[in-house]
Amino acid sequence: MTGLRHRTSTGGAPQDLMSDALRLLLVSSELTPYAKTGGLADVVAGLSRWLGKTGHQVRVVMPLYGQIAHGGYDLHEARDIGRVRIRFDGAEQEFGAKVGELPNSKVPIYFVDCPAMFGRDRIYSSTYGDEHIRFGLLCRAALEFCQRLGFAPHVVHCNDWHSALLPLYLRTLYSWDGVFRGTKTLLTIHNIGYQGQFGGKVIDDLGLAASRGMFHQDDLSKRNEVNFLKTGLLYADWLTTVSPNYAHEIQTGEGGRGLEATLRERKDSLTGIVNGVDYGDWDPAHDKHLPAHYSSADLSGKAACKKKLLERFALRQDGDPMVLGIVSRLTLQKGFDLLPDVLPVVMRDERMRLVALGSGEARYEDWFQWLRDQMPDRVGIYRGYHEELAHWIEAGSDAFLMPSMFEPCGLNQMYSMRYGTIPIVRRTGGLADTVVDRDPVSGKGTGFVFERFDSHALLDALQRAVRVYREPGAWHAMMLAGMAQDWSWDRQGPRYVDLYRRLSG
Repeated sequence: MTGLRHRTSTGGAPQDLMSDALRLLLVSSELTPYAKTGGLADVVAGLSRWLGKTGHQVRVVMPLYGQIAHGGYDLHEARDIGRVRIRFDGAEQEFGAKVGELPNSKVPIYFVDCPAMFGRDRIYSSTYGDEHIRFGLLCRAALEFCQRLGFAPHVVHCNDWHSALLPLYLRTLYSWDGVFRGTKTLLTIHNIGYQGQFGGKVIDDLGLAASRGMFHQDDLSKRNEVNFLKTGLLYADWLTTVSPNYAHEIQTGEGGRGLEATLRERKDSLTGIVNGVDYGDWDPAHDKHLPAHYSSADLSGKAACKKKLLERFALRQDGDPMVLGIVSRLTLQKGFDLLPDVLPVVMRDERMRLVALGSGEARYEDWFQWLRDQMPDRVGIYRGYHEELAHWIEAGSDAFLMPSMFEPCGLNQMYSMRYGTIPIVRRTGGLADTVVDRDPVSGKGTGFVFERFDSHALLDALQRAVRVYREPGAWHAMMLAGMAQDWSWDRQGPRYVDLYRRLSG
């Protein structure tokens, strides 16, 4: 391992040969391109890649899911780790590691190779009844790998509930080991709606019976419950979430999902940092998925992308239609309950088109299909996820709709702005931090923002967008304002490095 001498876990931390470089371990259940259900995968990949390119010693640990093991990736056995046995639920789990390299970087990815736990056809498998063991194993495997590699991280960066037990493990089962003598932990909350809640008996399953008193006692006594995310909030050295506004929202009764009191207690150790965007993947000037490229200096390629997108869905192109795009998980969180009262009204305008890509709850999928059936020459629907099509929609749409009930950060509104596609969003979470509502007097703004979570407010925002679209000069100015925004990791990444240094200093 570069900059470290190999050792087993017996004494003090090894000497770092690069005094300015941080040793960082990122632990995540998802990572693009290997396993992805949402923005978590993109964020951890983008941050890890940026940290590696800026000279830090970065390692990433994630599970070797079945889809990765059989996905044709270039992985090899981590022979310096070997096979590891640890006890869970009264039985031993054996695992090893496969190693790959994060694409477009030199960052090593250590995959926890345990087919009994991770070799399934889905990333998450709650129906098996052993999710607590699967992700408890991820936490312990990350620390076991450090021991065997002699990698003494300055900071272990945990992400969401799946790795939130790691700070507790570090303070208990691994507190004896000098390799972790200076290690601090940071936990990022990507979405507080997912917390990892299990019955109290899982404490024994996880090998933490001797540490039962360290779990939240009200949860155990009143609900006989263990909450992985809450445990992480209690024991991580620092907490972050994915936008400043969301950091405020999760401390309220409406946004905290039962964890608001714990977060208020830790408010002095909670920082909101907007997610970065990897413009290597998301930039219309060189996006490998697009039928034509363009930039703010020459937007002709955007018109070509719009034409190709409409052709792909066999939608009418006459009358300079305004194309509204959606790429999303189809869930309650994303605000789709507002659409049935709004989109049929908006789509009566013959110069409107809608292209939507997504999957999720059947009621939303069925409603979009109904709308398509009603207006087959104006509405295009793709049920599922398609990476190329997601890029086409960003490039070929005029406006992008995100009416979220809540949105910790959101990435698509930032992708949209780079593609000259105007976001229409609700003022919540990271949407409030990244999209500036158009001022009708000055004309300044990067999108159309509505406040209340109701269909009338959404309809007003859509109608404002339509009016401005009919003024080509005003719309063009908004496109250029959005394309000039910089949400790259070059801007956001240093904020994490500042935190890492404060923790390790």
